[in-house]
This record gives sequence, structure tokens and C-alpha cells, in this order.
Amino acid sequence: MKYLIGMDGGGTKTKFILTDPDLNPIYETTGGPSNFLMLGNEKVSETILDLIKDCVEHKKIFYDDIEGIVLGTTGGGRRSDAEPLENDIIQYAKSQKITLKNFRVESDARIALEGAFSGKPGSILIAGTGSIMFGKDAKGEIHRVGGFGRFLGDEGSGYRIGQRGLNAVAKDFDGRGNKTLIAELISKKFSISSSEILITEIYKNNFDIASAAPIVLEAAEQNDKEAIKILESETDELVLHISSMKDKLNEKILYVALIGSLLTKENYYSFMFKEKVVKKFDDVVIKEAENPPEIGAVLMAKQL
Repeated sequence: MKYLIGMDGGGTKTKFILTDPDLNPIYETTGGPSNFLMLGNEKVSETILDLIKDCVEHKKIFYDDIEGIVLGTTGGGRRSDAEPLENDIIQYAKSQKITLKNFRVESDARIALEGAFSGKPGSILIAGTGSIMFGKDAKGEIHRVGGFGRFLGDEGSGYRIGQRGLNAVAKDFDGRGNKTLIAELISKKFSISSSEILITEIYKNNFDIASAAPIVLEAAEQNDKEAIKILESETDELVLHISSMKDKLNEKILYVALIGSLLTKENYYSFMFKEKVVKKFDDVVIKEAENPPEIGAVLMAKQL
């Protein structure tokens, strides 16, 4: 019997699935983190091979029966980064006398797109710490909108909302801006109650800027004008992502699957965004992803 393996690698864990050629799940497990940009290729190589070895031992199968393996992880969309990781994992396996056939590294967004629409045309809008949109047209060509990172982009993301929220707090502290509930909530949760503490936390203590995003959402829910202004602006940015992707894919109906807790959970931000999409477009349909990213990785492994 032949098998396929798909992996969804993240900063905290790696989801692993073994399937038959018809994508029927046979074995599922999780392993350690596999963000090679943070951990390095050597550590990730060990994590990935340990998962594969664990699967082979549990199911008592042969490595030669695994026809394709795809790992989707952050940074894997750039071939200049993905190829060295591919080679390192393959060489690490060879050092243990294991041959991996058709092993490939892809981006986490790419496998999410394949999984969401089972390989068919469609698009995904991701709004987590960062933001990006991927789409696949009827010809199978992949299109991208956004994803320029926190210095040039990430509009509509947790990082951008948090950054703008903290900027509103700084202006509140200085008297340069309006009073905002965000400042009170930031002080209560993070003990940031002055300009000096805010500066120290951001520039010395590496404060997680995206962690301020939920505070902005909470303030908006309590009708804080500054918070609502931030969310209005950032949802507008995500709507622009959709407009651009519509032009690129040129489909009669653009199907969009949402990824990331900012948009998938019921909150002030997601309601505001979805309401704008409904009002602006009559040819955009937001739908649930058909499969998780690791199944998307299996679909890509099958193509190999």
C-alpha cells in the first residue's frame, strides 16, 4: 500500500497526518515546533524526522511506501529558504539510512489554501499576528496580496491593531490625542501606566505588540471612539485585500475562507469586517475551510 504525509508546522507545534492515496486518514499525531526561521534547520530536521519515524514504527510500514511528503511552515514560500531546509532534512534522514521520496517544503499559507478548497479555485484571508491573502485561479495559478510584514504591511493584523492601539495610548499619556479606554485597559492588564514604562516595555523588554490587539477590541466593544476608529481603518484594509484578489482571480464568485482568530472568532472586529464585505460585494462568498492545512499538505504531496 502507498501512503502520503502532510505536516502543518507552526511556532508551537507541528500537526502530522498519514493518509492513503484517497486522502483517508490513517495516522495522526503532533510534534514540536517547526518554524525554521526561529529554530534553525538542524532542530527542525530532527523534529520532522522524529515525526516520520514515529509514524513508520506505529503503523509498521516501509519508508519506500511513502510516495510524497509536504511540510508547510512559515517562510516556506520563499524557495531560497525552503530548499536549504528540504536538503537538510533529506540529508539528516540519509545520515540515519532513511530515504525520503518526494519531500517538499511549502509555506503554511499555501497548504492552508489547498486544504480550504480541496485543491479547487478559491482564496484565503489570514489575519493573525500578521496578514496575507492567497488565491488560486481556474488555471491553478497562485496569486498573493499583502504579506509584506510589520514594517511594510500586515494591515488588518493583530500586530497592526496592537501597534495603533499602543500609539493611541502614547498620545493619551502625552495629551497629544484623545482620552481612550485603551490606556486604562493596558494599564490594568500589563501595568503600563506612564510614558516611561511604555517606552521601556516596547524598546527594552520586547513587549509583544500584537498582544495589545485584544485590548483594542475590548475597548471598541465598550464604545471607545479611538478603538472603533482603529478597527474601522484596519477592516477597510482587509476589504482592499479582497478587492485586489477579485481582480487577480477574475472569477464570477470569489470564495474566501478566513483564517486566524481575529476573523474566525465572534468578536467586534470580525462582525465589522464581515458586515463590510456583505455591503460592498455581491460576488464574494465567505465560507468555512473544507479541510485543515495538513490535508492541504497531503493534497500537494499527492501532486508530487
